[in-house]
Amino acid sequence: MPAREYQTEDIRNVVVLGHAGSGKTTLIDTLTYISGTTDRRGDPRGGTAVTMYTEEEIAYGISLQLVPAYAEWGGVKVNLLDTPGYLDFTGEVAAGVRVADSALIVLDAGSGVEVGTERVWEYCEARSLPRFFFVSMMDREHADFEGVYQEVREILTDRVLPVEIPIGSGDSFHGIINLFSGRAHLYDPDSDSGEYEEGEIPPEFTSEFERWRNELIEAVAATDDGLLERYLEGEEIARDDVLAALKVAMLQGELYPLFCGAPERGWGTRALIRKLVELMPHPGEVGEEVAERPGIDHTVSLRAEVDGPPVLLIYKTVVEPHLGELSYFRVYGGLLESGSELWNARSGSGERLSQLAVALGRTRHGVKRLHPGDLGVTVKLRTTRTNDTLSPPERPLLLTPIEFPEPDIAVAVRAASRDAEERIGAGLLRLSNEDPTVHSSYDPELRQTILRGLGELHLEVQLARLRRKFGVEVLTPDEFVGDVIGDLNQRRGRILGMEPEGKRTRVRALVPLAELYRYATTLRSLTQGRAAHTRQPYGYEEVPAQVAQSVIDAAAREGEGVVV
Repeated sequence: MPAREYQTEDIRNVVVLGHAGSGKTTLIDTLTYISGTTDRRGDPRGGTAVTMYTEEEIAYGISLQLVPAYAEWGGVKVNLLDTPGYLDFTGEVAAGVRVADSALIVLDAGSGVEVGTERVWEYCEARSLPRFFFVSMMDREHADFEGVYQEVREILTDRVLPVEIPIGSGDSFHGIINLFSGRAHLYDPDSDSGEYEEGEIPPEFTSEFERWRNELIEAVAATDDGLLERYLEGEEIARDDVLAALKVAMLQGELYPLFCGAPERGWGTRALIRKLVELMPHPGEVGEEVAERPGIDHTVSLRAEVDGPPVLLIYKTVVEPHLGELSYFRVYGGLLESGSELWNARSGSGERLSQLAVALGRTRHGVKRLHPGDLGVTVKLRTTRTNDTLSPPERPLLLTPIEFPEPDIAVAVRAASRDAEERIGAGLLRLSNEDPTVHSSYDPELRQTILRGLGELHLEVQLARLRRKFGVEVLTPDEFVGDVIGDLNQRRGRILGMEPEGKRTRVRALVPLAELYRYATTLRSLTQGRAAHTRQPYGYEEVPAQVAQSVIDAAAREGEGVVV
């Protein structure tokens, strides 16, 4: 059954960002569930979440790729782009930010602003995206709404503005107070879809509400001369006036609303999606997109309007073993019809988009056409890859490409068997098409294939994908085993075993985590870049006496001169 057709004004494109483990995937899963676009709750840890489902993500327990989904609320389609939180996968974040019109930054209520939060904030600043903050997991131990708010003010921006406050925290969290309406949302503890009863603000929270409410109205009024005059004269500002002024302030980068909730229970998610619809801009409200004419010294301005020919940017490519390549795109101008014949200016060839669909995680729903600003996916394009522009043959265009980070770590790879040698080159090329931050090349001096990426975890995941999708196996050369074992022994490691695998050897060992700082760099040096390693938690053991004493002495030195 074809998916519904949405007009441009009924579309919101929101990239969901945050540090690893902040709850982005769970939040998206809940938003799709409460809106009815999915019929069940998923679990990221079990690989059943809408936007987290690959074998590698299940094995590592984290999001590893950019995945689109959508929720519908009040007739509006909210496209939600899930992104990884680990810095090794910032290329996926860059792609998501490029095709979004706004951002939802998720913060762990117990951890606050983390290094990943700072990085995604920088991406949003570079694109001047309107932003929401969402303090997640308010029902967890050590949740601290006001502490997170103060961290955002101190580290990211002093223009953050709470628009709701929690009732309780941790085990006592059971509702939120809406600062626009002055009403309390009290949640049903037996519901997983965020139902609540609306009532009066609990008396013990009245003074807190007044403080936050005054701060909200004053901050919004300060962005609008007419509202400010009314506020200073003591006039009551209507809710709709506050919302209208807040939306304008968000578009201008003057204010960033802060929400809260507990997505695993659905708490706070209905208020959030309602405000995503009310406050985030639709594609027609975010200004023009500039495109170049190849070979012609001038640019073209595109708006999200149905008049004019369709223009698309491919923001992600995924290889499916039994289907081929899936090309994910955004429509920047014109109405895109199924069967459209478009031109790839980079490759100099035509493409027929015979099958159009919208993506809901790994599920795709066919559509007959897509309006300007919408996100879609198609299959089996012949020469098109990530960052390519598709436009009519008579008007070839090049949209501003995604700025992917350059890889900064390398490892030599070699097929573990002769059968795999024929597949490794093709496999590495397909990996690069999927993830432009993965580079591979053959070094004739070293007579080795070199694989480059953004970090150890990034390369580990790519090699795992290489094995799964192309059946290619990437291990430690035998001639370096002695050096590797000697180094592990110096790191207080215990060798558990060595397993020959062709011309390579797999070494299994237990090593204290404290001894593995910068280990990847050392391993590359020991093996001429030809070995890789993986690690996972094993357990806890008592620290050796001499090491314990050094820790105690260091702590004592740090405490000298401190009077308690």
